[in-house]
Amino acid sequence: MTVELEETALAAPHAGNGAPNAVWRLPFGMRYSDDSFKRDLMAGLTVAAISLPQAMAYALLAGVDPRFGLYSAIIVTAVASILGSSSHLINGPTSAISLVVFSALAIFGPNQRVEAAEGMFLLGAMVGSIQIAIAVFRLGDLTRYISESVILGFMSAAACLLAAGQIGNALGVRDRGTGAQQQLYRLWLTLTEGDPVNMKAVAITLATVLLAVLSRRLVRRYRLPQMDMLAVLILVALAAYFAGWTVPSSTGKTAISIAGAVPADLPTLHVPNIHVEWIRQLAPDAAAIAFLGLLEALAIAKSIANQTRQTLDYNRQCLAEGVANLTGSFFRCLPGSGSLSRSAINFQAGGASRFSGIIASVTVALAVLALAPLARYVPKPALAGLLLLTAGRLIDPKRLVYTIRASRQDAIVLVLTVATALAFGLDAAILVGVVLSIVLFVPRAAQLRAVELIVDRAGIVRERLPADPPMRGFILFDLEGELFFGAAPELERCFAAIRRRLELENLRIVILRLKRVRNPDVVSLELLEHFLHACEKDGIRILLAGVRPDLVDAFGRLRFAEWLPADRVFKQEVDENSATLSAIRAVYAQLAEERATAKPLPQSPAPVEPPEFLDYQI
Repeated sequence: MTVELEETALAAPHAGNGAPNAVWRLPFGMRYSDDSFKRDLMAGLTVAAISLPQAMAYALLAGVDPRFGLYSAIIVTAVASILGSSSHLINGPTSAISLVVFSALAIFGPNQRVEAAEGMFLLGAMVGSIQIAIAVFRLGDLTRYISESVILGFMSAAACLLAAGQIGNALGVRDRGTGAQQQLYRLWLTLTEGDPVNMKAVAITLATVLLAVLSRRLVRRYRLPQMDMLAVLILVALAAYFAGWTVPSSTGKTAISIAGAVPADLPTLHVPNIHVEWIRQLAPDAAAIAFLGLLEALAIAKSIANQTRQTLDYNRQCLAEGVANLTGSFFRCLPGSGSLSRSAINFQAGGASRFSGIIASVTVALAVLALAPLARYVPKPALAGLLLLTAGRLIDPKRLVYTIRASRQDAIVLVLTVATALAFGLDAAILVGVVLSIVLFVPRAAQLRAVELIVDRAGIVRERLPADPPMRGFILFDLEGELFFGAAPELERCFAAIRRRLELENLRIVILRLKRVRNPDVVSLELLEHFLHACEKDGIRILLAGVRPDLVDAFGRLRFAEWLPADRVFKQEVDENSATLSAIRAVYAQLAEERATAKPLPQSPAPVEPPEFLDYQI
């Protein structure tokens, strides 16, 4: 690929040293400058520094070989960065995904490590395929309808389970129970029936947590590169090595558990083993991981985009997530998603484009080739300490309190999501959260508001107040809301109320203002058609004002023009008020014509006089 350099002042602002900032012209009209490269380089190196310990820790969390986490930090990160929409989202192994992967692999016994690895590769392929299907059918936008309280509850519960899963490693004891058992129950078994606490492991855990907290404060205070977690891991590993705690004794055992050897090679092509029984058993977890991964990635991308004002393509990001996981499954990768911590670091370190993710991926690959043999000296308690800190940082107490105070509904959803995750697992919490979001969204969307309007003596069209007398000669109603099946009961009640008003006041003209109704479906259109036919049969004239283009198109497809006169439909024009005002003028003209041709009766009501001036107050 050829790259054209451009050094004009207009296209290339000057760098800080006064030299022109060279700009590369890339395919598809894209441009990339020297300054952007420098920012991406620093951000990518910083992300790689945190990716190395996190990738190993999350693989450990998923119950698989640490190298699979490193492979994911190479392949999944690179593919998602190339294809994604967000300039700052960094993909790869995450704590929440790893927890669900651990739950999914519970179908394999403790001695079936090879089968579990193959099952994980197959799981990644299934997850990627589901996510690609979501993108192909353009369902990515639907994720925005998942309540924020669901996501907050899920992340809080994931943090609690993440911490619970690392207590055993932090204390230097073997975990008790099986993967099929509830995680808090397994923690109880580990604490009550497990091995004696290894005080050396506890010392490593506490030292890691203390150093990580102090180093993060130094990084923030002096604006240092955010390589604190990697630096702490190296420092603690060196201390444990010189103390002899990670060096095998004559019996071949170490004083504390270690992460294990990681081969100094890059991921190679490997086709996952396909077993029909595995597919059946892994399918529910694959769907849960696919949906969770998209929620996690899009939530992080949107959060950063709110600050950068970047426009995101949700379906493109869904496709990137799916292709990354599907590709990773053929290179022995742990399934991944957008990482909250690494994406935030990428943004805070000044990342300018998706190229920072590619730099991070390449850096991790080089580190694996150069430093992988040293991974065998990394203490598991040190990784557990970092994961415990990660769990603590995932919980946002201020946001939790704010959500609980915001509304009773949000508080109930948050509590139910957390309780479901802790009691039945994260995959169940995802499904419950989705159902809760739908249950909350549909009733709110189904609220159809019907307001009676009047034309007062000054000719102002406004909402009728309790003290206002009713209109003479006609009634005017304004409808607002979504015209879909959920709003059908409200729409029926509105039409029934209009019919009662007409009968009570002996009126024969109605103006329905439809400017604020949206997205009509077959149920609402059928109700509207039946209402118009019934009114026509009873000699009632219905005028539709402010009809929007989507409703006009629906009328055309259903051939309303064959029975509904064109002079009763007032389309919404450029002037947002003209349609309704035109309908009102037409009604006054009709009433005046009827008054002029009708024979006056004794004690007849005063004639309806049109105002000289019409305007809006709504």
